[in-house]
Formats: sequence, C-alpha cells, structure tokens
Amino acid sequence: MAVSYNKLWKLLIDKKMKKKELQSAAGISASLVTKLGRDEPVTMTVLMKICNALKCDISDVMEIIPDEPKD
Repeated sequence: MAVSYNKLWKLLIDKKMKKKELQSAAGISASLVTKLGRDEPVTMTVLMKICNALKCDISDVMEIIPDEPKD
C-alpha cells in the first residue's frame, strides 16, 4: 500500500496557505514537510498536528492507495 497527501496540498491551496505556513502552524519540521511532499509515511502524531492546525479530519489530508492485485 502507498499513501498520498494530494488532498493536503489541495487543502493548502484552498486555504491560500504555503507549506512554510503549515510547518509553523502545525509545529512540524521542514524535513517532515519534505517527506509529505514525497508521499512518504509519517507518524500519526504528525498527521494529528496537521489536522489540528488546519481544523480538519485526517481523511481531508491523506488517502491510502491500495496495491494493484498481482495475477
């Protein structure tokens, strides 16, 4: 399975917010923002900080992409 944070980036656009502003509002490091940009897994604590800062639900910032079935 893979993870996608495309919903997060769309939400930031809707809120006219930059990644640097998210970093400051959520109290997360630049390296975590980089991991999010690369669709790499982050801890639930990080996701909760982001959701709290943006006042949204976790499903508003990420989605799980299931693996394609192998025949």
